[in-house]
Amino acid sequence: MTLLDLKMGEEGTVLDFIDENAHLRRLREMGMSKGTRLRMVRYAPLGDPIEIEIRGFHLSIRKVLAGKIMIEKRA
Repeated sequence: MTLLDLKMGEEGTVLDFIDENAHLRRLREMGMSKGTRLRMVRYAPLGDPIEIEIRGFHLSIRKVLAGKIMIEKRA
């Protein structure tokens, strides 16, 4: 599943990245590495971007980028 499959308030763990590009490298530099836990905070009113909480800070990312982040949903 990808980050887009989480509903508001749900949590997950980063497993892998589908594609390699500069945006994903930047996310890794900001601390989004394999095994990192995150929480879906909210979707923008029109659905894009999305806001997640990761390592204690809030981050907004585009849906196209979120669709390239493989996660495991936490129960």
